[in-house]
Amino acid sequence: MASHDGSPPDLVRLDARVFGVVQGVGFRFWTMGQAEELGLAGEVKNLDDGSVSVVAEGPEPQVRKLLDWLNSDRTPGQVERVEDRLSAAEGGFRGFRAR
Repeated sequence: MASHDGSPPDLVRLDARVFGVVQGVGFRFWTMGQAEELGLAGEVKNLDDGSVSVVAEGPEPQVRKLLDWLNSDRTPGQVERVEDRLSAAEGGFRGFRAR
């Protein structure tokens, strides 16, 4: 997907922590599916405090779609809140994986 001037789109990185009932409910599997559908690279993993970490990189519009999904009522389990930060992509991922 190129921008109007023909240059590649800006790639961004989403670092998010998802809080609520998000472990043991298929949340990582569904998040990975959403990210793959959007063509994003990164990973999703459970954290010891019961939250889930999501790191995703790709074109900003696609990353924002994943963030919108994380904040929606369409996720498995029950999301109480999402803490997120967008920054420049670092490019360290190949594909998207659940850990």
